[in-house]
Amino acid sequence: MKKTSFLFAALPAAVLFFGFTALAWEANYDESRVGTFDLPDPLVCADGTPVTTPEEWTQKRRGELWELFQNNMYGVMPPKQCAHLESELLAEKSVFGGKAVQRQVVLYLNAPEETPRMNLLIYLPANAQGPVPAILAPNFMGNQTVSEDPDIIVPEVPDATRTESGEPAGRGVKKSRWAVEKITDRGYALVTVYYEEIDPDYDDHRQNGVHPLLRAWEDKNNIPTESRAATITAWAWGLSRALDYLQTVPQIDPAKVTVMGHSRLGKTALWTAACDQRFAASISNDSGCGGAALTRREFGETIASMDRSLWWWFCPKYSTYVPDPNRLPFDQHELIALIAPRPVYIASAAEDRWADPKGEFLSALGADPVYRLLGTDGIAGVTEQPPLDTPVGGTIHYHIRTGKHDVTDYDWDQYLDFLDKYVRGK
Repeated sequence: MKKTSFLFAALPAAVLFFGFTALAWEANYDESRVGTFDLPDPLVCADGTPVTTPEEWTQKRRGELWELFQNNMYGVMPPKQCAHLESELLAEKSVFGGKAVQRQVVLYLNAPEETPRMNLLIYLPANAQGPVPAILAPNFMGNQTVSEDPDIIVPEVPDATRTESGEPAGRGVKKSRWAVEKITDRGYALVTVYYEEIDPDYDDHRQNGVHPLLRAWEDKNNIPTESRAATITAWAWGLSRALDYLQTVPQIDPAKVTVMGHSRLGKTALWTAACDQRFAASISNDSGCGGAALTRREFGETIASMDRSLWWWFCPKYSTYVPDPNRLPFDQHELIALIAPRPVYIASAAEDRWADPKGEFLSALGADPVYRLLGTDGIAGVTEQPPLDTPVGGTIHYHIRTGKHDVTDYDWDQYLDFLDKYVRGK
């Protein structure tokens, strides 16, 4: 399929950030049109051998699945050695009446060169007794959109954070998605980074962001073109470099960092945790196809819709499955299984049919056998998608809330309760 590159600036904002539903193809929102399919069994090896012990999962099956996702969907994950990491503290001050500290740090990924780099906006509880758990969550429009604070640095990424008027995206315009004071009051650090500082979210033929660093390793190791790191893998690689830094921060517990993401960054949060087992947990908010939702259902967002307009998220091999997703040698329940036995929260929204809430729940359900094999409570006996605003599960948690494709205070309340129990150990 011939693809035409375009810049996001050419697209209306509603199309850009809410799933491309305005583009000219028909999405299926009719359950009666969902075909029959068989899900691959995560506990059966490629040679047909059943997995019956935790050792067989860890030593054989998990590696098989991870290779399948790398080679057929997200692209091969390069190692941390591609980076030469240095950090610089840019600013620090007290916020929220002295209850928290706001810190701004730049990470140079190819030091001593100044680019590529990532600006981390960090909020730390001020009076914590010892290191605290942290939530690492990339943002869509720049760190300055998280808060109205005039001191927050605007990322220096050409055009990416600009509005139609050419001005930087407004300070605090996305603050409703970031319950910063709530999070720090609960004793968590919050760390965010503008995702396009890691890699631009358009088809730039892998020329910008972190790709030059990754490409040198790919060339040296003869990684096939069809399976080289796509944009989601680039974002995930960058988040792991942020974790490298966070593990050196005395105020943060290095063993209790959760990666969280919304929408396409929810896809990224799952893949990040699957690739980097240092993350204590993963939270996927409305991630849809390519994230938590089952691909085989072809409900709402599909491989075909992403391949028409968002192909750079995935490696070229993924496009070959557009005609028949049943040919995929995996489905997204096995992505969730790759995070096991670490806690994972999958969240949906009732009005976000594009992200296929039922498919997101079914993925959580499908990962349960792996979690139980590894000694956790998994989804804790839940077998049916719960009513609205009724969180369910155990180490695998799920809710579908009232409302649209967004991150709300309700979501954060559930996530913090979940992390208190399964990560913080309250």
